[in-house]
Amino acid sequence: MEQKLLEEIRDEHGVMRVVELGAYRFLEFGEGEGVEQSCVYRPDPSWLEYDYTRAMLLGALAHPQPRRALFLGLGAGSLVQACLKHLPLEVAEVIELRAELPGMARRHLGLTDDPRLEIRIGDARRLVGSAALADLVFVDLYTDEGLSPAQLTADFLDQCRQRLLPGGWLVINQWGAPGGVPVGAPLLRRLFERHYRELPLTEGNVVLLVPASTVQTLPDVVLRERTEALATTLGYSLVPLLERLRPCS
Repeated sequence: MEQKLLEEIRDEHGVMRVVELGAYRFLEFGEGEGVEQSCVYRPDPSWLEYDYTRAMLLGALAHPQPRRALFLGLGAGSLVQACLKHLPLEVAEVIELRAELPGMARRHLGLTDDPRLEIRIGDARRLVGSAALADLVFVDLYTDEGLSPAQLTADFLDQCRQRLLPGGWLVINQWGAPGGVPVGAPLLRRLFERHYRELPLTEGNVVLLVPASTVQTLPDVVLRERTEALATTLGYSLVPLLERLRPCS
């Protein structure tokens, strides 16, 4: 099956393109063939194809009734759409660096004009402090060169946690170092006082679930119940990912 280029845009950060292969569309960053950033299943743009996005949705289930969510990084928008569809969100605020990306996502990747969705354009490192407090904060900042340096910066990660309402959860898509520990593990352990969970994935990512405070714990039994209950609606199960969840390494 041949890949079809749907749109390519160059901005001050480089090249973005959307390509189609069968029922799937891919967002790529970078020159040449580029680096695959996101994948969307055309019949259902809220379907999460990658394990790291499913792991981030699993992290969202740690909160019993999330009303507000903050997303740092839009990508193709599939995680945002999954959260809007499957969680009782009233507001989903997105901070996205690249001004052309939301338009590309609407034209080609199934991003809808949901009235609950608010998108601000700019650098998350500068704008996160002005974001509204939220029950869930998702951090997923990547370029064609890999993980954003911001995700290895104590000040930025601390600001992200400070945007949480009491009882909230910070969900971070970190990259994995050799041995399956997250890149920047010494910084993360010190900053979050080892009070977080890790979910290592075969793709190489490690998703972190960080509570708003060190007295807050993950409701393991309830999380499993929520995960099992959602399987029918999702069309896939998050339980295999739940079983990989571990304490800070």
